[in-house]
Amino acid sequence: MLPEEYRRLDATAVAALVTRRETSAVEVARAALARLAEADPRLRAFRTVTAGQALADAREVDRAVAGGRRPPLAGVPIGVKAWEGVDAPQTRRLRAAGCVVIGLTSVPRPTTEWQTWGHTDRGPTVNPWRADRSPGGSSAGSAAAVAAGVVPLATASDGAGSTRIPAAWCGVIGLKATGGRLPARDAAGLNVPGAMVRTARDAALHLSVLLGEGIGPGGPDRPVAVWSSTLGFTKVDPEQAEIARAAAGALRLTWRERPVRLRDPAPAWRALRGMPADPSAAEAARRTNDERLRELFAEADLLLTPTTPTPPHGHDGPGTAMTVGLTWGFNISGHPAISVPAGLAADGTPVGLQAVAGPGREDLLLRLAADLERLRPWPSPPG
Repeated sequence: MLPEEYRRLDATAVAALVTRRETSAVEVARAALARLAEADPRLRAFRTVTAGQALADAREVDRAVAGGRRPPLAGVPIGVKAWEGVDAPQTRRLRAAGCVVIGLTSVPRPTTEWQTWGHTDRGPTVNPWRADRSPGGSSAGSAAAVAAGVVPLATASDGAGSTRIPAAWCGVIGLKATGGRLPARDAAGLNVPGAMVRTARDAALHLSVLLGEGIGPGGPDRPVAVWSSTLGFTKVDPEQAEIARAAAGALRLTWRERPVRLRDPAPAWRALRGMPADPSAAEAARRTNDERLRELFAEADLLLTPTTPTPPHGHDGPGTAMTVGLTWGFNISGHPAISVPAGLAADGTPVGLQAVAGPGREDLLLRLAADLERLRPWPSPPG
């Protein structure tokens, strides 16, 4: 399999080819490693490459398929977020489903306060669309690797937007499941495991494997949606809002005009993470937002926003911008949320559309992602 042919395949297609024995897991792993060798000197998306182990694991997958097994992710090469590693529950489930780990993807350095970067010993991870911009964080390398076609799936985690923000800035899909539906990575229950993928069907397949049950697009033909550019408290770049709103407008949705006025969740998030915070402000923010979200989802299926308030920042950092402004409130409330590609800004960087649904309604988010992918297919980055 040629690297260029491999780049066009999503995880679902790879697994189908391997289980039908039209190609082998070893051949796919070699193609992935060749693409990594081609792209990663520029991207710096991987901290560690595990070529020998990947080929050994791929041979095991081929033996399993030859023996009649049909793993749902047979032979799919993946990157694993370095903070998770191969022993994390998510990684173990993906490997049991047939995935082949080719390396560990970049994450921020420990001294980074706002984790909107990725870093390797060769330098910072770059955005595949513009090398002078960050891919977002903290699942930086995973997003860059999937966007650039090194792997069709890479693991991520989302404690304040760390799956959705890099997904938005790299032009891929990132889904945060309902709080408590998957084992959290932190005691506060904020940090939800997830993945970067390029297609809606891969997002559904990944979630199905983690949950151990089939899940796919669902919900009404024309879901009721509410749009908010700011959630009532965040300053948002007008271009980010315009592009995300235009993407939402392409969907078959029933729009409901209602104000969305949440409180800034910063004190509540800080308190849950054991950081300095005003206890009364934290409790007020959480109580108010929970109530207002209950009211919203009593009359609507979806809440739509831009994923990020700003475009990707440079490698000098975000400055005073709160890149988590539109995402971290839903880690606190536990609502499932997804970022899907909405279009490109004038500077050539991707813009994300965030969709939020009621608890347990990931099917609605997968439906929106599938519909938008069909109506407005998103391009791949240059190179």
